[in-house]
Amino acid sequence: MSLTIYGVLRSRASRPVWLAKELGLDYRHVPVIQGYRLPDPGAPDAPLNTTSTAFRAINPNGLVPSVDDDGLILHESMAITLHLARKHGGPLAPRDGSEDALATMWSFWAVTTVETPALSTRGGADAIAQAMPVLDRAFAVLADALQAGGGWLVGGRFTVADLNVAEVVRYAAGVPTLFETHRAVRDWLAVCHARPAFQAMWAERDAEPA
Repeated sequence: MSLTIYGVLRSRASRPVWLAKELGLDYRHVPVIQGYRLPDPGAPDAPLNTTSTAFRAINPNGLVPSVDDDGLILHESMAITLHLARKHGGPLAPRDGSEDALATMWSFWAVTTVETPALSTRGGADAIAQAMPVLDRAFAVLADALQAGGGWLVGGRFTVADLNVAEVVRYAAGVPTLFETHRAVRDWLAVCHARPAFQAMWAERDAEPA
């Protein structure tokens, strides 16, 4: 059995790496950097990046992350984490069809509802002002779900759904008023980030070039 995860941790590759650490999986990490972060991604001495021919042979979209799981090539971070959780089981995995549906729903919700406005908060005061109403509504929905679920999104325990949503919600960390308004979200995110697997992933992320 072999698993290779492609992508630097200063990308959405943080999601499958965090999950792999939660599951205790043996994996190889290939730090493919985003081409836009390099002055000349096509230079002969450029590191492996999303424009490199070698990586485009794995993912022709030129995006990270990708994984090779025993010959199964997968792209899209949420698809990867859901696949790995289902495959390896344990408490992070859905226990039945209903939990699987809920984990998928929350993962898609994070990407379609939260990710774009959360990322836009890094663009300055005007961008934050535009994003705030959208994020405020989304955080209210998330807070209600967490309170109804005993502090978690699915099955009353930490699952791949929490991991996927937490990895999107943290993009809004630069707007602390959101988290003060929605303290259930703030407290849940802090518990997610206190997990040893997240801490290990984050330490590796911090060691990467900025």
